[in-house]
Amino acid sequence: MKKIVIINGPNLNMLGKREPNIYGNATLEQINAELCAIGKEKKVSVETFQSNHEGAIIDKIQEVSGKCAGLIINPGAFTHTSIAIRDALLLIEAPVIEVHLSNTYKREAFRHKSTISDIAAGKIIGFGASGYFFALKTLIAGISVKNGHNE
Repeated sequence: MKKIVIINGPNLNMLGKREPNIYGNATLEQINAELCAIGKEKKVSVETFQSNHEGAIIDKIQEVSGKCAGLIINPGAFTHTSIAIRDALLLIEAPVIEVHLSNTYKREAFRHKSTISDIAAGKIIGFGASGYFFALKTLIAGISVKNGHNE
């Protein structure tokens, strides 16, 4: 069975409580439940993971390297700072899609830079939880892209 891994970074466990005007009212648990339901319907294993700790995220990426058909990641604030997460993502041979709930380009200037966009197959920003669903459906559909190029 094809396995898709979804990794969420710091503060995403506070969705629904944290700045709902920016991030929406859905909780991470609700988003994850919907992602798992989509996976079940499409006969794809969906594994979700969230941590507020950079090292735990790196450990998870290393753990699933070579064991997944695709990876969706919202590194949260680590998007803008973590070379270590970037380096770990280079281990993933499957397509990686970067997702952000808010449009980072409509926010503070420091949020405009991503350390992983250039190594991701794609980036989905500004569509709230729908971005996760689109990323998952894209990976399930078998669109095989890596590093921005069709394979």
